[in-house]
Amino acid sequence: MKRSYKIAVIPGDGTGPEVVREGLKVLGAVAGVEGFKTELVDYDLGGDYYLKTGETLPDATLDELRQMDAIYLGAIGHPEVKPGILEKGILLRIRFELDLYINLRPVKLYPGVETPIRDKGPEEIDCVIVRENTEGLYAGAGGYLKRGTPDEVAIQESINTRKGVERCIRYAFEFCRKRAKEKKLTLCGKTNVLTYAFDLWERTFQELSKEYPDIKTDYAHVDAICMWMVKNPEWFDVIVTDNMFGDIITDLGAMIQGGMGIAAGGNINPQGTSMFEPIGGSAPKYTGKNVINPLAAICASQMMLNHLGEQEAADRIEQAVIKVLQENLKGLSAGEMGHTTSEVGDLVADYCVKASGG
Repeated sequence: MKRSYKIAVIPGDGTGPEVVREGLKVLGAVAGVEGFKTELVDYDLGGDYYLKTGETLPDATLDELRQMDAIYLGAIGHPEVKPGILEKGILLRIRFELDLYINLRPVKLYPGVETPIRDKGPEEIDCVIVRENTEGLYAGAGGYLKRGTPDEVAIQESINTRKGVERCIRYAFEFCRKRAKEKKLTLCGKTNVLTYAFDLWERTFQELSKEYPDIKTDYAHVDAICMWMVKNPEWFDVIVTDNMFGDIITDLGAMIQGGMGIAAGGNINPQGTSMFEPIGGSAPKYTGKNVINPLAAICASQMMLNHLGEQEAADRIEQAVIKVLQENLKGLSAGEMGHTTSEVGDLVADYCVKASGG
């Protein structure tokens, strides 16, 4: 196994640099304990860079990102930049150009974390959502007719290819098998209305299921998924779905696992460079106040190490996060943790080291 990793660090906007700092603090602590090395390469991408240069993501920078073992992202989103410019120019471009065709989102309620769902706990809320990440409505196909007139028409098309659908579903089957929990994979779609796109998804799902006889399969419409994730989250092990529905149900998942302060995700290319990030966004109103919750960014570093094959290091971070949640934090919201951003990072890093007897 490779024991030295070149990691691109994109702190980004708002509170992104603050949470990334704590994630790197924990990464450094666990690397020292587990005996691997990291080479960190910083990239000044985001709103400030765009306002200074007019560029979002230079071609030369994108070429460098392709050569990395992983990308660690803080947040993208600047109050002085029109919404969509940075998201399309940086996030979506990286996803498409690096073919990060899987968005992986664990929905896991840790002990000591409150969920808005009554009578549900960590045993009931523990699933993973596999979202197709480069096709669907986010492919950008469409356009306007007679824009700005009373007869304006706007068209946005969902692009679903057999290749894109199959590789996403196959990844989900393989992930479900490796996860080895309930070994149940649920396809989330809308076959009763989106009859073309989800006919392709359903046929592919059924065909691939024959290659995985050890995996139980079922199907649910996206609206039913939204109801059942709230009423009976324990029904789900791994859910696979398209880009748009995945975007929606992963945010629902973040809420039932305790909020954006703990939710992390990965943008995965199983054969190339992958990117890991906290889900909460740049939260500009908290910038520089040292009150933002860094645990989602720390959990993103844990996901990154897991992806790189450093399982023991990833497990060490997760256990340290659980310990901090149970023993140290009063809440997960910004300013309500009972500790500063940097103090939370210190606590997790210290637990990582202490768990080794160091």
